[in-house]
Amino acid sequence: MLDELIVNRTPHIRLYNEIQPSKKQAIDKSIRFKNYHNFVSSVKPKNERLEIYNNAAIMNALKKDNRVLGVAPKITAQVFYNVGSIDLTGVINGVDVEEENRLFKFKDYVTSGNFIDLKNTPNSIVLGKGAAEKMLANIGDVIQVTTTKGERMQLKVVGYFQSGIQDIDKVQSYASIGTTQKLLGETNSYVTDIQIKLKDILLAPQLAKEYQQLFDVESVDIQTANSQFETGSSVRTLISYAVGITLLIVAGFGIYNILNMMIYEKMDSIAILKATGFSGKDVNFIFITIALSIGIFGGLLGLFFGFSLSALIDNIPFNTAALPTIKTYPINYNPKFYIIGSIFSIVTTYFAGYFPSRKASKIDPVIIIRGK
Repeated sequence: MLDELIVNRTPHIRLYNEIQPSKKQAIDKSIRFKNYHNFVSSVKPKNERLEIYNNAAIMNALKKDNRVLGVAPKITAQVFYNVGSIDLTGVINGVDVEEENRLFKFKDYVTSGNFIDLKNTPNSIVLGKGAAEKMLANIGDVIQVTTTKGERMQLKVVGYFQSGIQDIDKVQSYASIGTTQKLLGETNSYVTDIQIKLKDILLAPQLAKEYQQLFDVESVDIQTANSQFETGSSVRTLISYAVGITLLIVAGFGIYNILNMMIYEKMDSIAILKATGFSGKDVNFIFITIALSIGIFGGLLGLFFGFSLSALIDNIPFNTAALPTIKTYPINYNPKFYIIGSIFSIVTTYFAGYFPSRKASKIDPVIIIRGK
Protein backbone atom coordinates (compact mmCIF):
# COMPACT_ATOMS: atom_id res chain seq x y z
CA MET A 1 0.00 0.00 0.00
CA LEU A 2 2.79 2.43 0.95
CA ASP A 3 4.70 1.58 -2.23
CA GLU A 4 1.64 2.27 -4.38
CA LEU A 5 1.05 5.66 -2.71
CA ILE A 6 4.47 6.74 -4.00
CA VAL A 7 4.69 4.81 -7.27
CA ASN A 8 1.16 5.63 -8.50
CA ARG A 9 1.69 9.39 -8.33
CA THR A 10 5.37 9.47 -9.37
CA PRO A 11 6.54 9.20 -13.00
CA HIS A 12 9.23 6.62 -13.63
CA ILE A 13 11.22 9.32 -15.45
CA ARG A 14 10.69 13.08 -15.34
CA LEU A 15 12.13 15.35 -18.03
CA TYR A 16 12.42 19.05 -17.19
CA ASN A 17 14.55 22.18 -17.53
CA GLU A 18 16.40 23.38 -14.47
CA ILE A 19 17.73 26.92 -14.18
CA GLN A 20 21.41 26.59 -13.25
CA PRO A 21 24.54 28.71 -13.55
CA SER A 22 26.41 28.22 -16.81
CA LYS A 23 29.03 25.51 -16.50
CA LYS A 24 31.28 27.47 -18.85
CA GLN A 25 31.78 31.15 -18.14
CA ALA A 26 32.76 33.71 -20.77
CA ILE A 27 36.38 33.78 -19.58
CA ASP A 28 36.69 30.04 -20.25
CA LYS A 29 36.08 30.74 -23.94
CA SER A 30 38.95 33.22 -24.13
CA ILE A 31 42.04 31.86 -25.89
CA ARG A 32 44.27 34.14 -23.84
CA PHE A 33 43.25 32.56 -20.52
CA LYS A 34 42.76 29.03 -21.83
CA ASN A 35 45.47 27.44 -19.66
CA TYR A 36 44.69 29.49 -16.55
CA HIS A 37 42.68 28.58 -13.46
CA ASN A 38 39.81 31.05 -13.48
CA PHE A 39 37.80 31.77 -10.32
CA VAL A 40 34.47 33.51 -10.87
CA SER A 41 32.42 34.45 -7.79
CA SER A 42 28.70 35.32 -7.49
CA VAL A 43 27.81 33.41 -10.65
CA LYS A 44 24.22 34.13 -11.65
CA PRO A 45 21.86 31.51 -13.14
CA LYS A 46 21.37 31.44 -16.88
CA ASN A 47 18.56 33.55 -18.27
CA GLU A 48 16.44 30.64 -19.48
CA ARG A 49 12.81 29.66 -19.41
CA LEU A 50 11.49 26.57 -17.65
CA GLU A 51 9.73 25.52 -20.84
CA ILE A 52 10.89 22.33 -22.57
CA TYR A 53 11.58 23.38 -26.14
CA ASN A 54 10.32 21.17 -28.96
CA ASN A 55 8.34 19.14 -26.41
CA ALA A 56 5.84 17.86 -29.01
CA ALA A 57 8.62 16.18 -31.00
CA ILE A 58 10.12 14.73 -27.81
CA MET A 59 6.78 13.23 -26.73
CA ASN A 60 6.20 11.76 -30.20
CA ALA A 61 9.62 10.12 -30.08
CA LEU A 62 8.95 8.73 -26.62
CA LYS A 63 5.58 7.29 -27.63
CA LYS A 64 7.30 5.32 -30.40
CA ASP A 65 9.77 3.80 -27.90
CA ASN A 66 8.70 0.21 -27.16
CA ARG A 67 10.01 0.51 -23.60
CA VAL A 68 7.61 3.37 -22.78
CA LEU A 69 4.10 2.66 -21.49
CA GLY A 70 2.85 6.24 -21.71
CA VAL A 71 3.79 9.93 -21.72
CA ALA A 72 1.96 12.80 -19.99
CA PRO A 73 2.82 16.52 -20.25
CA LYS A 74 2.69 18.70 -17.15
CA ILE A 75 3.04 22.36 -16.17
CA THR A 76 4.12 23.37 -12.68
CA ALA A 77 2.95 26.88 -11.79
CA GLN A 78 3.80 28.74 -8.57
CA VAL A 79 0.76 30.76 -7.47
CA PHE A 80 -0.85 32.55 -4.54
CA TYR A 81 -4.37 31.66 -3.43
CA ASN A 82 -6.09 34.97 -2.69
CA VAL A 83 -8.22 34.77 0.46
CA GLY A 84 -9.44 38.30 1.17
CA SER A 85 -6.35 40.33 1.98
CA ILE A 86 -4.27 37.21 2.65
CA ASP A 87 -2.22 35.37 0.03
CA LEU A 88 -1.51 31.67 0.57
CA THR A 89 1.40 30.04 -1.24
CA GLY A 90 0.39 27.27 -3.61
CA VAL A 91 1.29 25.17 -6.63
CA ILE A 92 -1.01 24.39 -9.54
CA ASN A 93 -0.16 21.34 -11.62
CA GLY A 94 -1.48 21.62 -15.15
CA VAL A 95 -2.10 18.11 -16.47
CA ASP A 96 -3.59 16.25 -19.40
CA VAL A 97 -6.49 14.92 -17.34
CA GLU A 98 -7.14 11.67 -19.22
CA GLU A 99 -3.46 10.70 -19.51
CA GLU A 100 -2.87 11.64 -15.86
CA ASN A 101 -5.67 9.29 -14.84
CA ARG A 102 -4.55 6.47 -17.14
CA LEU A 103 -0.92 6.52 -16.07
CA PHE A 104 -1.08 7.78 -12.48
CA LYS A 105 -4.60 6.82 -11.27
CA PHE A 106 -5.57 10.45 -10.74
CA LYS A 107 -9.23 9.70 -10.01
CA ASP A 108 -8.30 7.52 -7.01
CA TYR A 109 -6.98 10.60 -5.23
CA VAL A 110 -9.89 12.92 -6.06
CA THR A 111 -11.96 12.37 -2.91
CA SER A 112 -14.83 14.70 -3.83
CA GLY A 113 -16.17 15.73 -7.23
CA ASN A 114 -15.35 14.18 -10.60
CA PHE A 115 -11.82 14.39 -12.01
CA ILE A 116 -13.07 14.65 -15.63
CA ASP A 117 -14.73 18.00 -14.78
CA LEU A 118 -11.25 19.53 -15.05
CA LYS A 119 -11.39 18.83 -18.78
CA ASN A 120 -15.09 19.58 -19.35
CA THR A 121 -15.37 22.75 -17.23
CA PRO A 122 -13.37 25.80 -18.44
CA ASN A 123 -11.23 27.58 -15.84
CA SER A 124 -11.71 24.89 -13.18
CA ILE A 125 -9.49 23.57 -10.40
CA VAL A 126 -9.28 20.54 -8.11
CA LEU A 127 -8.01 21.91 -4.80
CA GLY A 128 -5.79 20.05 -2.37
CA LYS A 129 -7.88 19.12 0.65
CA GLY A 130 -5.67 21.09 3.04
CA ALA A 131 -5.77 24.20 0.83
CA ALA A 132 -9.57 23.96 0.51
CA GLU A 133 -9.96 23.77 4.30
CA LYS A 134 -7.73 26.82 4.74
CA MET A 135 -9.80 28.83 2.26
CA LEU A 136 -13.16 27.32 3.36
CA ALA A 137 -13.76 26.64 -0.33
CA ASN A 138 -16.63 24.31 -1.23
CA ILE A 139 -17.22 22.53 -4.53
CA GLY A 140 -18.86 25.02 -6.89
CA ASP A 141 -17.18 28.06 -5.29
CA VAL A 142 -15.00 30.40 -7.33
CA ILE A 143 -11.54 31.23 -5.98
CA GLN A 144 -8.96 33.73 -7.19
CA VAL A 145 -5.28 32.91 -7.79
CA THR A 146 -2.35 35.14 -8.65
CA THR A 147 0.79 34.03 -10.47
CA THR A 148 4.29 35.16 -9.50
CA LYS A 149 4.14 37.58 -12.47
CA GLY A 150 1.02 39.26 -11.06
CA GLU A 151 -1.52 37.69 -13.44
CA ARG A 152 -4.89 37.05 -11.75
CA MET A 153 -7.53 34.51 -12.65
CA GLN A 154 -10.75 33.16 -11.18
CA LEU A 155 -11.14 29.37 -11.07
CA LYS A 156 -14.15 27.23 -10.20
CA VAL A 157 -13.60 24.47 -7.62
CA VAL A 158 -14.81 21.13 -9.08
CA GLY A 159 -13.24 18.71 -6.58
CA TYR A 160 -10.84 17.97 -3.77
CA PHE A 161 -7.53 16.15 -4.11
CA GLN A 162 -5.92 14.25 -1.25
CA SER A 163 -2.57 12.46 -1.61
CA GLY A 164 -2.29 11.35 2.01
CA ILE A 165 0.64 13.71 2.70
CA GLN A 166 -0.79 16.68 4.59
CA ASP A 167 1.97 19.19 3.78
CA ILE A 168 1.50 18.57 0.05
CA ASP A 169 -2.30 18.80 0.19
CA LYS A 170 -2.05 22.26 1.81
CA VAL A 171 -0.38 23.79 -1.27
CA GLN A 172 -0.95 21.49 -4.26
CA SER A 173 -3.88 21.69 -6.66
CA TYR A 174 -4.66 20.53 -10.19
CA ALA A 175 -6.02 22.19 -13.32
CA SER A 176 -6.17 21.21 -16.96
CA ILE A 177 -3.09 21.95 -19.01
CA GLY A 178 -5.03 24.46 -21.13
CA THR A 179 -6.27 26.37 -18.06
CA THR A 180 -2.74 26.53 -16.64
CA GLN A 181 -1.33 27.84 -19.93
CA LYS A 182 -4.02 30.52 -19.94
CA LEU A 183 -3.24 31.35 -16.28
CA LEU A 184 0.44 31.85 -17.07
CA GLY A 185 -0.27 33.71 -20.30
CA GLU A 186 1.60 31.13 -22.36
CA THR A 187 0.95 29.49 -25.72
CA ASN A 188 -0.58 26.05 -26.26
CA SER A 189 2.90 24.55 -26.72
CA TYR A 190 4.14 25.57 -23.26
CA VAL A 191 5.12 22.54 -21.11
CA THR A 192 7.56 22.46 -18.17
CA ASP A 193 7.63 18.69 -17.46
CA ILE A 194 7.29 15.48 -19.42
CA GLN A 195 6.26 12.53 -17.27
CA ILE A 196 7.18 9.05 -18.51
CA LYS A 197 5.80 5.72 -17.35
CA LEU A 198 7.82 2.66 -18.39
CA LYS A 199 6.78 -0.94 -18.93
CA ASP A 200 9.68 -1.98 -16.67
CA ILE A 201 10.38 0.36 -13.75
CA LEU A 202 13.86 -1.16 -13.28
CA LEU A 203 14.97 0.44 -16.58
CA ALA A 204 14.32 3.96 -15.23
CA PRO A 205 17.92 4.89 -14.16
CA GLN A 206 19.39 3.70 -17.47
CA LEU A 207 16.76 5.36 -19.67
CA ALA A 208 16.87 8.62 -17.67
CA LYS A 209 20.54 9.06 -18.63
CA GLU A 210 19.81 8.06 -22.21
CA TYR A 211 16.95 10.57 -22.62
CA GLN A 212 18.96 13.33 -20.93
CA GLN A 213 21.70 13.04 -23.54
CA LEU A 214 19.31 12.46 -26.43
CA PHE A 215 16.92 15.38 -25.77
CA ASP A 216 19.35 17.75 -23.98
CA VAL A 217 17.13 18.21 -20.91
CA GLU A 218 17.43 17.40 -17.22
CA SER A 219 16.04 14.04 -16.11
CA VAL A 220 15.44 12.21 -12.84
CA ASP A 221 14.36 8.60 -12.36
CA ILE A 222 12.00 7.32 -9.69
CA GLN A 223 14.72 5.41 -7.84
CA THR A 224 16.85 8.55 -7.46
CA ALA A 225 13.89 10.79 -6.58
CA ASN A 226 12.70 8.37 -3.88
CA SER A 227 16.01 6.89 -2.70
CA GLN A 228 15.15 7.23 1.01
CA PHE A 229 11.77 5.61 0.49
CA GLU A 230 13.39 2.78 -1.50
CA THR A 231 15.77 2.11 1.40
CA GLY A 232 12.94 1.99 3.93
CA SER A 233 10.87 -0.24 1.66
CA SER A 234 13.79 -2.67 1.20
CA VAL A 235 14.31 -2.93 4.98
CA ARG A 236 10.59 -3.55 5.58
CA THR A 237 10.53 -6.25 2.90
CA LEU A 238 13.64 -7.91 4.35
CA ILE A 239 12.13 -7.99 7.84
CA SER A 240 8.82 -9.37 6.54
CA TYR A 241 10.49 -12.21 4.64
CA ALA A 242 12.85 -12.97 7.55
CA VAL A 243 9.93 -13.34 9.98
CA GLY A 244 7.87 -15.38 7.49
CA ILE A 245 10.72 -17.77 6.65
CA THR A 246 11.55 -18.22 10.35
CA LEU A 247 7.95 -19.22 11.12
CA LEU A 248 7.92 -21.69 8.22
CA ILE A 249 11.21 -23.26 9.34
CA VAL A 250 9.83 -23.65 12.88
CA ALA A 251 6.78 -25.37 11.38
CA GLY A 252 9.12 -27.66 9.40
CA PHE A 253 10.96 -28.69 12.57
CA GLY A 254 7.59 -29.45 14.17
CA ILE A 255 6.79 -31.87 11.34
CA TYR A 256 10.27 -33.38 11.65
CA ASN A 257 9.73 -34.03 15.37
CA ILE A 258 6.33 -35.63 14.71
CA LEU A 259 7.77 -38.01 12.11
CA ASN A 260 10.80 -38.75 14.25
CA MET A 261 8.58 -39.73 17.21
CA MET A 262 6.40 -41.78 14.85
CA ILE A 263 9.43 -43.84 13.81
CA TYR A 264 10.31 -44.64 17.42
CA GLU A 265 6.71 -45.66 18.09
CA LYS A 266 6.57 -47.80 14.94
CA MET A 267 9.91 -49.56 15.40
CA ASP A 268 8.27 -52.97 15.74
CA SER A 269 6.06 -52.36 12.68
CA ILE A 270 9.08 -51.32 10.62
CA ALA A 271 10.95 -54.45 11.79
CA ILE A 272 8.03 -56.68 10.74
CA LEU A 273 7.85 -54.96 7.32
CA LYS A 274 11.56 -55.51 6.72
CA ALA A 275 11.34 -59.09 8.01
CA THR A 276 8.54 -59.85 5.53
CA GLY A 277 10.59 -58.64 2.59
CA PHE A 278 10.25 -54.83 2.43
CA SER A 279 13.56 -53.17 1.54
CA GLY A 280 15.04 -50.00 3.05
CA LYS A 281 13.91 -48.06 -0.03
CA ASP A 282 10.32 -49.22 0.53
CA VAL A 283 10.38 -48.01 4.14
CA ASN A 284 11.97 -44.76 3.01
CA PHE A 285 9.21 -44.32 0.40
CA ILE A 286 6.45 -44.93 2.99
CA PHE A 287 7.64 -42.23 5.39
CA ILE A 288 8.40 -39.69 2.65
CA THR A 289 4.88 -40.30 1.31
CA ILE A 290 3.46 -39.65 4.80
CA ALA A 291 5.53 -36.43 5.04
CA LEU A 292 4.48 -35.19 1.60
CA SER A 293 0.84 -35.99 2.42
CA ILE A 294 1.13 -33.72 5.45
CA GLY A 295 2.83 -31.04 3.31
CA ILE A 296 0.30 -31.12 0.46
CA PHE A 297 -2.96 -31.46 2.39
CA GLY A 298 -1.75 -29.33 5.31
CA GLY A 299 -0.48 -26.71 2.89
CA LEU A 300 -3.77 -26.56 0.98
CA LEU A 301 -5.71 -26.34 4.24
CA GLY A 302 -3.39 -23.58 5.49
CA LEU A 303 -3.73 -21.61 2.25
CA PHE A 304 -7.53 -21.93 2.41
CA PHE A 305 -7.69 -20.67 6.01
CA GLY A 306 -5.13 -17.96 5.22
CA PHE A 307 -7.16 -16.75 2.25
CA SER A 308 -10.37 -16.85 4.31
CA LEU A 309 -8.77 -14.83 7.11
CA SER A 310 -7.41 -12.32 4.57
CA ALA A 311 -10.88 -11.93 3.04
CA LEU A 312 -12.31 -11.35 6.52
CA ILE A 313 -9.69 -8.69 7.37
CA ASP A 314 -10.25 -7.10 3.95
CA ASN A 315 -13.80 -6.21 5.01
CA ILE A 316 -12.85 -4.57 8.33
CA PRO A 317 -13.31 -0.76 8.07
CA PHE A 318 -10.10 1.25 8.07
CA ASN A 319 -10.85 4.97 8.25
CA THR A 320 -8.07 7.55 8.54
CA ALA A 321 -7.90 11.16 7.40
CA ALA A 322 -4.38 10.62 6.04
CA LEU A 323 -5.47 7.91 3.58
CA PRO A 324 -8.97 8.80 2.39
CA THR A 325 -8.97 6.36 -0.53
CA ILE A 326 -8.33 3.35 1.75
CA LYS A 327 -11.70 2.18 3.12
CA THR A 328 -10.72 -1.25 4.52
CA TYR A 329 -7.51 -2.84 5.75
CA PRO A 330 -5.28 -3.32 2.68
CA ILE A 331 -4.68 -6.98 1.76
CA ASN A 332 -2.28 -8.19 -0.92
CA TYR A 333 -3.76 -11.15 -2.83
CA ASN A 334 -0.73 -11.54 -5.11
CA PRO A 335 -0.62 -15.22 -6.21
CA LYS A 336 3.17 -15.34 -5.78
CA PHE A 337 2.78 -15.43 -1.98
CA TYR A 338 0.45 -18.44 -2.21
CA ILE A 339 2.85 -20.16 -4.64
CA ILE A 340 5.80 -19.52 -2.29
CA GLY A 341 3.77 -20.96 0.62
CA SER A 342 2.85 -24.07 -1.39
CA ILE A 343 6.40 -24.76 -2.53
CA PHE A 344 7.82 -24.15 0.93
CA SER A 345 5.31 -26.51 2.58
CA ILE A 346 6.18 -29.33 0.16
CA VAL A 347 9.97 -28.80 0.30
CA THR A 348 10.00 -28.46 4.10
CA THR A 349 7.92 -31.56 4.72
CA TYR A 350 9.97 -33.56 2.20
CA PHE A 351 13.19 -32.92 4.11
CA ALA A 352 11.38 -33.31 7.44
CA GLY A 353 10.36 -36.80 6.27
CA TYR A 354 13.55 -37.70 4.45
CA PHE A 355 15.92 -37.71 7.43
CA PRO A 356 13.71 -39.79 9.78
CA SER A 357 12.85 -42.18 6.92
CA ARG A 358 16.54 -42.60 6.15
CA LYS A 359 17.08 -43.63 9.75
CA ALA A 360 14.09 -46.01 9.60
CA SER A 361 15.38 -47.66 6.41
CA LYS A 362 18.61 -48.65 8.19
CA ILE A 363 16.88 -50.39 11.12
CA ASP A 364 17.97 -54.03 11.59
CA PRO A 365 14.76 -56.05 12.14
CA VAL A 366 16.61 -58.78 14.07
CA ILE A 367 17.78 -56.34 16.77
CA ILE A 368 14.27 -54.87 17.15
CA ILE A 369 12.49 -58.24 17.32
CA ARG A 370 15.08 -59.63 19.75
CA GLY A 371 14.58 -56.59 21.97
CA LYS A 372 10.82 -57.10 21.91
